[in-house]
Amino acid sequence: MSLVPAFFHHLSEVLYQVLECVGVNPWVVERRRHTFLHREAARDVHAHQEGRDITTFHFGSQSEGTTTPGLQSDTDMLYTHNKVNIMYSWADWQQGKLNYLMVREDDTPPQHYLLQWIRPDIPQPVTHTDDPDFVTDSQGRVFFSHMIVVRAAAEVYGDEHMRHGPSNSASEDFDYVCAFLCNTLPPEIMSWFTKMQHGFWPSQETLQAARMCPCFLVPDGYNGSPTEQIEWRITPNLIERLLMFSLSMVPIKCLVVLKMLKKQEFVKYIQCANNCKFTTFHFKTALFFTLHRTQATLWTKCRLIECIVSCLQTILEFLDQGECPHFIVEGVDLFNGKLCRECQLRLKKVIQGMIQDNMHVLFHLQSDYLGQRLMALPHEVRPYPSDDVNAGICGKLARDMFQQYVRDVKVVCSRLCNSEEADMYTGLNNEINMMESLTMNPRTTQYDINYYEFMLKFLMSVKASITSSSCIQSGQPLPPDIWQLYGESLNTDAASSKLKLASMHYCQGELRRAASVLSEVEFDLDDSVQPMCGCARIPYNDKLSKAFCEYTVQNYSHDKLTKKLAFCVRFLREEKFCAPWFLWCEMYRAVGDDVDHRDQWERQWMDWAQVDARPFLLYLQYLTYHGLGVRHRQLEAFHGLEDIVCSMDKLNQLYHPETVENLFGHCCELEGDVLRALNAYNTSLRNIPRNNAANWHKQRLELMLNNYN
Repeated sequence: MSLVPAFFHHLSEVLYQVLECVGVNPWVVERRRHTFLHREAARDVHAHQEGRDITTFHFGSQSEGTTTPGLQSDTDMLYTHNKVNIMYSWADWQQGKLNYLMVREDDTPPQHYLLQWIRPDIPQPVTHTDDPDFVTDSQGRVFFSHMIVVRAAAEVYGDEHMRHGPSNSASEDFDYVCAFLCNTLPPEIMSWFTKMQHGFWPSQETLQAARMCPCFLVPDGYNGSPTEQIEWRITPNLIERLLMFSLSMVPIKCLVVLKMLKKQEFVKYIQCANNCKFTTFHFKTALFFTLHRTQATLWTKCRLIECIVSCLQTILEFLDQGECPHFIVEGVDLFNGKLCRECQLRLKKVIQGMIQDNMHVLFHLQSDYLGQRLMALPHEVRPYPSDDVNAGICGKLARDMFQQYVRDVKVVCSRLCNSEEADMYTGLNNEINMMESLTMNPRTTQYDINYYEFMLKFLMSVKASITSSSCIQSGQPLPPDIWQLYGESLNTDAASSKLKLASMHYCQGELRRAASVLSEVEFDLDDSVQPMCGCARIPYNDKLSKAFCEYTVQNYSHDKLTKKLAFCVRFLREEKFCAPWFLWCEMYRAVGDDVDHRDQWERQWMDWAQVDARPFLLYLQYLTYHGLGVRHRQLEAFHGLEDIVCSMDKLNQLYHPETVENLFGHCCELEGDVLRALNAYNTSLRNIPRNNAANWHKQRLELMLNNYN
């Protein structure tokens, strides 16, 4: 900028601080990146366990840390099939793989390739096929159509299927992209490394690392091309992610503000018949070009507004020339098919107006109340780690990551329960041995190890419980090594595995040991512990504990976080003798055609007993202190459970409210209040009429009352 307004420096520092308070700060950015790298590792391991040879990558705002709660960014996930081998030349052919040769014709659009089918046994083209997913051209070459991905997604998602470019999903919050990995970088990407030798950014170290990044082919043809359905677009996502990860906080904050401007100011000016769209990727591209040609002295805290204006001026240059070049891929116009010339000229006027008005538009930004925060920010601002927004972001990141983990545990248990190859115990041992061996693999990352250790603890807890159940059923003493197994599995979370141990002691008649474990759990379950489940049920108000969120700001290691999570307690049928007999009914909850009314997620767990940790603690305390004759502690537990089922706010926070109401009904029965117990079962059925064990309890009580009368 030739003339910088005097107030820009002060406003830049205020804007910098405001962005810190809404989640654009080193702590949160690092948390976002590490969370999504952990989720990548978890998805890969889980896919391997299920026999699917895929690799998953997270891209976009959420994983980069360039978003805020107000921007409501979606989650982008790309997955590749490792059995597919993409050949750039015949030297890349691999025997036994699904080989496809990248082909470009003279009229093939920029950034696009055709994939010719090559035989897996010898390096020769396939010359004939009746498969509708392939297209044969006039030369007898067989090309793979990307429409197979679209049709497969449409089958999976049904009426909810949405397609946006190469992505397919059933929700606006998620973009799933099926892609093929290219180990050889094509010329239009390799030429970028030569161009980057001169410039202020990226660094030589970053460029060297980028050379090791593969690119991808995604199912997205060139709009209007005669061969659109068999075209695959090449994309350097990993290089772009590497570039984003190399940025300091100033360019990250700059991009976030640009996204806010796009969300609020740009959209209303490009509504036309051509379905034009100015995307955040256009802004990211402008940021990259601006960083490349400006000195590092610009990218400082007190010059943040200048950085934003510089990026807007880069966009103006693109709009002037009517072309937005891709920062990495040569010969690509990112305006093509996205922004018509009429809308380009409209945007040009809008951006020019913003700059001429000295960026007063910033005071009107509504995302995250940024404009209000700018005007109201006091001279002394409290440290941002204590800000509620940052705590909420950290809490949600932790919750989402571990919720995925515990769902994976559920899927593994479901697969083992339904396996016909071996008994549950043998299958469990095989799973544990496999994970233990994987942790010793030198190629295993720390992200993988964290996931393995989490899964191992849960599977060992199930193994200990199955072993104990078998011994209790047969009247045999527990084996001496069972206590080591329990010891290795007790730290899965704050409560669930310890509650299973307490339940086992109760079922063995060791009431004092049960009471001791329950007291320990009761002490650990303070307000900072967050309930969680993997059943795919979402509570009506899926709120996060404020104390939990604040804890996650300062503590983000796996070990520390698991101490503040309380997963639902799960008993498989093979574990039932370690559960109070009343919970056995939950394992046989179906009445009539109830099984036909289970969705794909419910089929994985509805033959088990599952109950929220806090209510189960109270229920076990009630039973245990009843057996010990400690009436005042028994009544404390009863009233604690009563307080939960009589409060709609608390009931709505449960993942399994019908089971908790059933447990309360059983306590009422033991108190001799049969009518109140019947009312509890009826309330349970009103909320969840199908696949509810309350049907059995209600019939039993009604029969008992009829016989009494």
